[in-house]
Amino acid sequence: MANIKDVARHANVSVATVSRVINNKGYVNEHTKELVLKAIKDLNYVPNEIARSLYRKSSKIIGIIIPDLKNEFFNDMIAGIEQVILQHGYKTMLCTSRESLEREKEYLQIFSTNKIDGLILCSNSPDIASYINLDIPIVGLDRMISTEIPSVTADNYMGGILAANRLIEANCKNIIQLRGPHTLTPANDRSEGFLQTLKKHSDIQVQSLELEFTSDTTQTDIQEFLKQNPEIDGIFSASDLMAANCIRCLKKLGRRVPEDIKIIGYDNISICEYTDPTISTIAQPITEMGEMAAETLFKLINNEPINQLHMTLPVELIERESTKSE
Repeated sequence: MANIKDVARHANVSVATVSRVINNKGYVNEHTKELVLKAIKDLNYVPNEIARSLYRKSSKIIGIIIPDLKNEFFNDMIAGIEQVILQHGYKTMLCTSRESLEREKEYLQIFSTNKIDGLILCSNSPDIASYINLDIPIVGLDRMISTEIPSVTADNYMGGILAANRLIEANCKNIIQLRGPHTLTPANDRSEGFLQTLKKHSDIQVQSLELEFTSDTTQTDIQEFLKQNPEIDGIFSASDLMAANCIRCLKKLGRRVPEDIKIIGYDNISICEYTDPTISTIAQPITEMGEMAAETLFKLINNEPINQLHMTLPVELIERESTKSE
């Protein structure tokens, strides 16, 4: 594989001249530039991106940490982020934490070594100081990771309120909330909005079951709970995947949706339209969240002012078959 010295010899110029051409820094006359570019083409030379980043003190790489790639929610979010990053001429370094603090620590070391220019972070780590010590612009996504770090989130509290009101309108009296882990701020906000709304209705019984978003045992847990609680007539699920699991479990138990039991999911990912019945859900502006996080990050990189430190985007109820009245 050719290196920069090979290119210099082939073009009969100095290594410094080749470097100036590659990095578009400093004056090189047009004839010499053509010689260097021809040598690069002839030798199929690919510049070392790390070396170039050291030269220009910028890697042109944005780091992204998300919990999971299996969940369509995060895939849609990444699509929004990448669209903006590519428009700015940058590349991405994508890492999945699986909500593991140890994995995040390993990524911190990688980011430090590769000198990334900025970081979009979906983290639950209490050790925010380690990220701040990277001394690069950071934006929190889906979660507000610090009062001092800009963030883009959705209005999860309102999402809980919307779900509760729809089940109340559907005349559900025995409701189960399948909530996410208490360690996650979005899950807590949804739960709080949901429960506070239902507190105003003394005739409604509410239970909560905490589940892991990525656990392989989720479907078994849901089926066992529904089997032991046949009086349940309304479900608020913290994710659309959980809601789809509920429909499958209820069919096994001989219960009909929405005739016997109403279900509302959360996120509005594509699975909602492919289940039978289709799933009513709380829609988050997922792609827009990713885009706004990336745009905010580039404002920080370019030392431009941002209008709002913490942006909370609205959510909405999308009604489909799983909550329709008979």
